[in-house]
Amino acid sequence: MVRSIPNLQSLDLSKNKLRSLDFLAHADLPVLSWLKLSENELTVINETVFLSLPALTYLDLLGNPFTCDCSIVGFIQWVISNNQTQVVNAYQYTCSFPLAKQGSKLLDFDFQSFWMDVNFLCFISSTCLVVLTLLTSFIYHFLRWQLTYGFYLFLAFLYDSKKRKKEAPHCYDAFISYNVRDEAWVYQKMLPVLEGEQGWRLCLHHRDFQPGKPIIENITDAIYSCRKTICVISRHYLRSEWCSREIQMASFRLFDEQKDVLILLFLEDIPAHQLSPYYRMRKLVKRRTYLSWTQAGGHKGVFWQNVRRAL
Repeated sequence: MVRSIPNLQSLDLSKNKLRSLDFLAHADLPVLSWLKLSENELTVINETVFLSLPALTYLDLLGNPFTCDCSIVGFIQWVISNNQTQVVNAYQYTCSFPLAKQGSKLLDFDFQSFWMDVNFLCFISSTCLVVLTLLTSFIYHFLRWQLTYGFYLFLAFLYDSKKRKKEAPHCYDAFISYNVRDEAWVYQKMLPVLEGEQGWRLCLHHRDFQPGKPIIENITDAIYSCRKTICVISRHYLRSEWCSREIQMASFRLFDEQKDVLILLFLEDIPAHQLSPYYRMRKLVKRRTYLSWTQAGGHKGVFWQNVRRAL
């Protein structure tokens, strides 16, 4: 509307509920000298609006609900420093927001504190930059080899993870770790059900270990070439040195791969206090559920179904 009257000299827009004056910045009003904007809803004034009115000599903003924060600092500075435009009754303008400053004079607003905040922010930023530079120099000078070593360890971990994903399928479904004195139970009770009826591929040391190879290598290869390890635990098992090595290796794999690779099967009821000397076994029993042959009673079918589910 105002673009069509470029020779406009006086404009009264009071009591129009205006919330912004941005439209004046785009209007072509080169000779506008008298502007009344009293009793509107102007909270923030952008001083650049008045810079687009080169002939402005009279301005009335009385009765507007000004917000006294950092957004109005530019306007206050323009009012104080401007020698061309007379801002009528500027010392009567009051703050309406925030509530803590309600009723205080607009020109009494202490905007210097905002510049102090800016200076403080610059101080904090420069201090952080200096500390970061010193810390980087210290790490490079004293800890660079440790960081390099850690970096290559991380690369090795990533390589190992990718390699495991590309590994061939396991040769067996389960490695059976048992003591030789429990061999009769394994061959007479376990194998007919797990291999004969359920069809699992089991690895047993008397049958599947490679002759001439060191025992510890056979144990390691058997545990890592099977999806699971079943430990057939009895009092004889706990006292066996090689059985201890087998469950130790299976525990290492459990920790290393973070997968459910270990199944505990108790042939006897062994109280927890009797497991105390065998710290690793007691720790596993406290953290993991296990199967008990003696508690199966007359429900052997349910017991073997639980083994099947665990596999």
